[in-house]
Amino acid sequence: MPRKTLALAAFLLFVPLTAEATIARAVQFEEKVEHAAGIVIGKCVAQTSRWDSAHNWILTYSTFRIEKTLKGMPAQEITIVTPGGTVDNIAQEIIGVPRFREGEEHVLFVRHSQAGPTVMYLEQGDYRVVANGRGERMVAPAVSSAVLVDTGRGTAVTPEAPRTLRDFEGSVRDTIRRREANRMEMIERKKKDQASLRQQVRRNRELLALALIGALLATWQFTKRS
Repeated sequence: MPRKTLALAAFLLFVPLTAEATIARAVQFEEKVEHAAGIVIGKCVAQTSRWDSAHNWILTYSTFRIEKTLKGMPAQEITIVTPGGTVDNIAQEIIGVPRFREGEEHVLFVRHSQAGPTVMYLEQGDYRVVANGRGERMVAPAVSSAVLVDTGRGTAVTPEAPRTLRDFEGSVRDTIRRREANRMEMIERKKKDQASLRQQVRRNRELLALALIGALLATWQFTKRS
């Protein structure tokens, strides 16, 4: 397999098909919450970059000390793998991939890849946590170099507005509760549909039995008259 093909295959382990050059599909907040393997609040405490095993791509490993888990992944630390970085004065930068610095706080929507945990939906799965002038911790989406597009309407989408960390956590919890309530409702509806189907089958069996009895009586009477 040619070297370029191997490099592209390695890169595709990280990049969802929703990303395309400098244009990416705008992902709804509810979709991020539903599909993320984990959602964590944490501070980047260590970072290193190195070549992959084929020496085609530079991978950056950012370790986060987890302050709080909003979904899944109950752990104290997590190391996020992202493509790109700098090794021995050689830099690789990939549009749409989030960048982290030691000491920064982030909310991360995490997914699993073959190389390890990474950020779901690239920059759209990364939020910065910073303090405002009133001492509140604010959550703002990562500054993206890609244009986010509503694929249904074909128009560019304005990034999410910053909000307090408390409001952000509340939105995640509300989304999870709604999804769980919808799931339970679907299960209950399925149970009712199955019960209704069983009742219909039982009813049909009773009607079929009555019809069979009627046919046997009619046959017996006809035979008796003959």
